[in-house]
Amino acid sequence: MCAVITMAATFLSEHYGGPQLLFALLIGLAFHFVMEQPGMRAGVEFCSKTLLRLGVALLGMRITASQITGLGLQTALVVVFALVSTILVGWLLARLMGQPAQHGILSGGAVAICGASAAMAISSVLPQSPANERFTLLTVVGVTLLSTCAMVLYPWMLAWLALSPAGMGTVLGGTIHDVAQVVGAGALMGEEQRDVATVVKLFRVMLLMPVAIVLTIIFRRHENVSVDSKPVSIVPGFLLGFVVLVLLGSTGIFTVSSAAFASEVSRNLLVMAIAAAGVKTTFKDLLELGWRPLVMLLTETVYIGAVVTVLVWKLE
Repeated sequence: MCAVITMAATFLSEHYGGPQLLFALLIGLAFHFVMEQPGMRAGVEFCSKTLLRLGVALLGMRITASQITGLGLQTALVVVFALVSTILVGWLLARLMGQPAQHGILSGGAVAICGASAAMAISSVLPQSPANERFTLLTVVGVTLLSTCAMVLYPWMLAWLALSPAGMGTVLGGTIHDVAQVVGAGALMGEEQRDVATVVKLFRVMLLMPVAIVLTIIFRRHENVSVDSKPVSIVPGFLLGFVVLVLLGSTGIFTVSSAAFASEVSRNLLVMAIAAAGVKTTFKDLLELGWRPLVMLLTETVYIGAVVTVLVWKLE
């Protein structure tokens, strides 16, 4: 069923435009009633957890060490500073708005790293609860919509700034949430901007691994057992797989076609995971979260956009 939802979301995205992940989530929400069938629950749980982790691990095939070193130390430091500070801003906003700290870290991480994929990955290493699952889905909706808006608005806004093509690409890759929207925004500005934006974005994706490991260690101190009452490993297996694939890809063992195929498989697995998460949730659950999560996401998006733009402008 999750695979059928994924195919339907892909069809809608390819033929009518719009975010594939958002379509999958909305269709999944419409099929919540199937969770009343005992035979469906195991498959939905498998897609929302196991396939999610596999999809995140396969993201490693898209990244090589040469891509990262090609950025230069200055650009790397800008991206790292923006990422870390955005997560801290998310945590601070959660405290100020009376929300759980985990929600601030999750929303900040999604905005800072790679949108919906980061939200799902970070959620998998945080303590599991129904409230966290609902917040994860709302974060997926929010970052997907904001990323789509940024793809249209940022190229127009950057045209007013006296930045070099490389600087524009750095801003696009360092601020827009989802990889697809980064490529789209870069293509609207030019070939050089697109290429730089893509590499910067892949560097942000690579940072998902250390962030997730740090969060696993932090929350392991407070949660000695997982939702399945099994010990929580310091470094989850899917993150180890991510690292191994990055290292292998850096040796040149993967061909361009195999890396592209793995990227497509990863994307579909993540869409299936989001579809499954939607099936597990209802619209009522999302509405109960209120307006505060949306304000947090918008504030974090504005923050990372402003920080990266100002730093790149100052350094040029």
